[in-house]
Amino acid sequence: MTDYDLIIVGGGPIGLACAIEAQKKNLNYLIIEKGAIVNSIFNYPLYMTFFSTAERLEIGDIPFNCLAPKPGRQEALEYYRNIHRYFNFSINLFEKVTKIEKKNQNHFEIVTDKNNYSSKNVVIATGFYDIPITMNVKGEELPKVRHYYKEAHEYAFRNVLVVGANNSSVDAALECWRKGANVTMVIRKNEINNRVKYWVKPDIENRIAEGSIKAYFESNITEIRDNEVEIETPEGKITIENDFVLALTGYKPDLNFLETIGIQLSSDELKIPVYNPETMETNIEGLFLAGVVCGGMQTHKWFIENSRIHAKMIVDYITSE
Repeated sequence: MTDYDLIIVGGGPIGLACAIEAQKKNLNYLIIEKGAIVNSIFNYPLYMTFFSTAERLEIGDIPFNCLAPKPGRQEALEYYRNIHRYFNFSINLFEKVTKIEKKNQNHFEIVTDKNNYSSKNVVIATGFYDIPITMNVKGEELPKVRHYYKEAHEYAFRNVLVVGANNSSVDAALECWRKGANVTMVIRKNEINNRVKYWVKPDIENRIAEGSIKAYFESNITEIRDNEVEIETPEGKITIENDFVLALTGYKPDLNFLETIGIQLSSDELKIPVYNPETMETNIEGLFLAGVVCGGMQTHKWFIENSRIHAKMIVDYITSE
């Protein structure tokens, strides 16, 4: 069994950034990714546009050339594929890590659904896009309820209810409406989220104001049935006709996996993992976190542009010892 200097769990942009730093320091490393390269970006909606500009998504000092002011999903996939072509990463795709256990002072055992590995250090850079935050309402298990949104065509000319007021919800509502869907939004708060992309927020607010998209603020779904949805509003309970529910209520890291490994989480609802902000090392020596997973349930705190630095922090610390 090869004894690696570093195993990186997750082949997203931050995992790739960690690999780049490992290559610079001539470390024997391996990335293990459960899906395709930059799998989370692959699963984004087809026509999603990033909030960040292209240069803020760059890794490895490789320019991200983009004609539009903001890159989209397809351009990002092209960029990160080219990053792999350039650096020729040591990476195993479509292999899921199921267990990480520290055996002694300088040895982790990493178990996957295909193999076992040994490494002196481990970085977890698994992001947060894998587990939807559920509404826990009756009928949520029906096939018409979707927690991921890909494109609008399927919903054209149908009664579509979109849950939430964040970027993914707003994008889906606007795209479905423009493709001919009858769109209703159910929003827990009294306004569209302030973190919605600044060039999109006026669009959704104007569509709601003119009545093109119906929105129920300070409201919640109470039950989903085959052909209708029941909503609790400030004016009382109502029932509307419905064909699809896009429950885009957000996503969370695999916190159970972190706890199984032995990483301590905060005792409040944020479930923030314990780590040293100067080195990114967790309460387990030699085990590091990078990227969005560092924020626990605060999935808006870390993103590509402000967590790229984690890669250099981790590898510099490993190689300084």
